Parts: sequence; structure tokens; C-alpha cells
Amino acid sequence: MQVFKFGGASVKDAEGVKNLASVLKQVGFENTLVVVSAMGKTTNALELVINNYFKNKLELQNSIQDVKQYHNDILLDLFENTQHSIFKKIASIFEELDLFLSRNKSPDYNFVYDQTIGFGEIISTTIISEYLNAIGIQNKWMDVRYCIKTDSYYRRANVNWKQTQKAIKDNIDTKTLYVTQGFIGSDANNFTTTLGREGSDYSAAIFAYCLNAQSITIWKDVPGVLNADPRYFENAQLLHNISYREAIELAFYGASVIHPKTLQPLQQKEIPLVVKSFLNPNDKGTKVGKGIGIEPNIPCYIVKKNQVLVSLSSLDFSYIVEENISEIFRLLHYYKMKVDVIQNSAISFSVCFENSYNNLEQLLQHLKAKFKVTCHENVSLYTVRHYNEQAIKSVEKDKALLLKQLTQETIQIVTK
Repeated sequence: MQVFKFGGASVKDAEGVKNLASVLKQVGFENTLVVVSAMGKTTNALELVINNYFKNKLELQNSIQDVKQYHNDILLDLFENTQHSIFKKIASIFEELDLFLSRNKSPDYNFVYDQTIGFGEIISTTIISEYLNAIGIQNKWMDVRYCIKTDSYYRRANVNWKQTQKAIKDNIDTKTLYVTQGFIGSDANNFTTTLGREGSDYSAAIFAYCLNAQSITIWKDVPGVLNADPRYFENAQLLHNISYREAIELAFYGASVIHPKTLQPLQQKEIPLVVKSFLNPNDKGTKVGKGIGIEPNIPCYIVKKNQVLVSLSSLDFSYIVEENISEIFRLLHYYKMKVDVIQNSAISFSVCFENSYNNLEQLLQHLKAKFKVTCHENVSLYTVRHYNEQAIKSVEKDKALLLKQLTQETIQIVTK
């Protein structure tokens, strides 16, 4: 079986959905499972819904209506007959969302987030599955929450591999074309969970692993894996081949084209991953596989915006030793900070991290009880793999450097 994954940019409008169908026709869809993200910027729109639910009830219905209208416009472009059953199906899904928000009693933001945000994927796949059936590409819509089982770590759930493998084996006929959701799963109580932002790639990898898939293809709006994000760097180049190891390194440092967790299950079973353009589906793209190295061997640039850099020193100028570092990491873990860089000297310790859960103020108050604390918010973290002097100069140009760290293969620079 082969696994395809289409991201939100590929199905942001009716033309995108039609192009998805065109891609399937061009490359073939026998024995295929298609994983699809929410359409366009739906996840962002649903995050606004969640924010209004907690902080601005007067705007809640307006923000929901915006999501409804966006999808209704796509439906009207795809289905000429407004009596088609898809209109009632989508209306029913939105009724489920309204019902949850009206009846929910939990004050837990992360729980509410996961129960709400997954509606984007449920809606997109329902529309796409119905459209494909309407044009003669027979497929079966599948609720991924019956297949991918997780713990209850909302917004960053961990997969229960034993349960997931059994569920996928029980629910999937490998000779059928399936359309299912990325990003979401469910816990032991059948509440919706999410695998982290951009987790749809990971969802596809989970299916590929459990199905012993022949390959996995991630369809993007770029020709493959580039050596830099073209939004931030000029003259980005296509990487033709990458080893699993190199791709995992790039993903770890934040390369947005592949989710950090995606590659590990693929590497275990040596399932090749191909990143291709949904605009030019017959181009070769980038192949990620066993022992390929990196081709061409050029610097690879990664930037992560909106980071936090905290520098700590002891109040009495004593050494920062193992006991101190252990306490710092305990607090970072407690407040759910994702650490990207650490650097320490005899009397200081610096750490750059993501404040994904908005716990920065609580963390700082805790740290200030034991350390002298300097905090820089909204900094940028640049990582360059296979760097050279020219690459370093290009990153440092016209920026205020706050931290710099080099290893044999990688340089990381934090700038303001």
C-alpha cells in the first residue's frame, strides 16, 4: 500500500480539491490511503474560535460563521446541486461543534483546543471524499480517531503504538482507497487528541509504519525539500536526496517541510519518503531514504521565529552545577517549554525555547527565586547545517547576536 499526505495549502479552495483529484489520476491511486489536513488556514480560524470561547464570547458565533462560510463557498464551487447530501453532512458537523461549545464544562484550554481544532480535518476530508466519489474516484471516508490511539496529553499526544497497530489492522482493507484525517487521534475515553501542529505528516507516517507501506508521499506547494525556507531566504535550492539521519537532524532543528516525529517510524522499517509538488506531480521531488547522504551537499538554513532566550546566573556568583541544571530542566519540563538550544559556562546558563503553552511568566517567577534572570522575547533562532563561512556571514549580517554555538556540522545563532 502507498500513503499520500496533502496539506492545507493543497486544498485551500475548490481548485485545490480538483487538483488533488487530478494528482490521483496522474500518479495512480490503487491501494492508497490519503491523509488530508484542514483546508487552507482553517486551523488558525478555529484557534480564533477557541480564543473567543474563552475570552470574547460576543465574537464566538461570528468566528464560527466565518469558518462555515469559507467551507460553504468551497462546497458551492464543487457541487452544482445544492441538494447534494454533502451540504447536510457539513451542516451536521458544524452542529456537533456548536453542541460541544454550548455543553462543555471543562475549563481546561488544552482539552477544549483538541475537541475543537480537529473539526477542520473532519470537514475537509468529508468534502474531499464526497467530491472524489462524485467524479468517479470511488473511496471510503474513515474517521482516523478509530485508528490512531493516544494518551491524553492534549495538544501533543503520544501514540499508543500497540493499540494503534491493532486498530489500523482491523479497520483497513489494503485494496481500498481511503480518505482520512491527519493531525488528530483519540484517547482511551474517545476524546479527540492532536499530535502537535503540523502533525499530519506524522499521521501519514504512523499509517505507513502500521501498514508496512511501500512508500509515503507528502504533497507540498514546493518542488520538494529545499535547503532553506523561501519565505526567509533567497535562492533556496532543491535537495534531491537526503538520508533518514540528515532529515531527522533537519526536522529536529525545525525544518518545516517535515514534521520532527515523522521520520522515526519510517526509518525503523526503511520506508522511503518522497516530498513532491502537487503542482507538478510528475517531477521527482526529494527522496528521503536509507544511506543516501545529502545531495547536493550545500548549507541548509532553518529559522524559528518568536523564540524566548533566558539567561541565568547564580545570585551569589557560585558555579552553575549539575544540581542547578537539573532544577532548571525540571521547571522547563513542568511549564511545557520546548528547548531548542542550551549553552552554559561556569557561572551562567542560557536556554532558547518555544513558549507554546504561554507559561513564560510563571516560569520566570519560579526561576527568579533562585537565579538572576535575563529574558529576551521574540528572538529568532537560526540553524545552519553543513555551514561554511559565507553561510555564517549571511545569517549574521545586520543582526544583533545574542548567542552563538558551533559544532562540527551545525551552527546555531540567536538574534534579536
